[in-house]
Amino acid sequence: MSLLDVTGLKVGFGQSLPVRQVDLVIEPGSRTALLGASGSGKSLTVLAIAGLLPPGARMQGQIVWGGLPAGMRLGRDVGLVFQDPMSALNPVLRVGEQVAEVVRAHRHRSSRRAMEEATSLFHQLDLPQPDRIGQAYPHQLSGGQRQRVAIAAAIAADPALLILDEPTTALDTVTQRHIVDLLQSIASARGMAILLVTHDLALAAHLAADAFIIDEGLIVERQPIQDLILAPRHAAARSLVQAHRQLHAHD
Repeated sequence: MSLLDVTGLKVGFGQSLPVRQVDLVIEPGSRTALLGASGSGKSLTVLAIAGLLPPGARMQGQIVWGGLPAGMRLGRDVGLVFQDPMSALNPVLRVGEQVAEVVRAHRHRSSRRAMEEATSLFHQLDLPQPDRIGQAYPHQLSGGQRQRVAIAAAIAADPALLILDEPTTALDTVTQRHIVDLLQSIASARGMAILLVTHDLALAAHLAADAFIIDEGLIVERQPIQDLILAPRHAAARSLVQAHRQLHAHD
């Protein structure tokens, strides 16, 4: 049974229909990329899947989680990481408390045990001095550290699916690669599926095995990602591959 089935998804605002037809299938433990240029509808697709569409949005289609329509619970079943970790972190709470609260809410741990698990997650994500990090406020951490804290919060409930929406765009290349490697290791150890939402084909190729291409709100291509790089079919896919080749021509 598929973990997540999205069929005929449409998202609109007034007369505009930025997501026109999205069909996605995510299998348990899989690594999948949703690739598209800016404005292609990929982030709105994620918000629809997560039940986080803004007021005024209208949605059509079916989202089936584990064989049950609308059976997904954000946090417990699905973890979500955005490009800007500050959008997910409370600026006036210590980050250890924020991650521990996710553990308490979804895994029913005592306060002490929840904080221990939060510290353990910081250690797994290679945050230096995890105990000290847990006492910090978001603004006291670097961008890379904040993103790792946001990832810790997203995986604290041990979800079956982790959705990453442009998770490393604001980070330098070395930090990007290190975080992706950590995510791969953690997801593999936990049997967690990943849906990476990005415009970055190099990042997708490093993390994902399969790719869906979205263009103007439509899924226009689906291929194993290495096949996509070698032989893209749709014009939008060819544009992504061409940009990737130009960027890495001298690597």
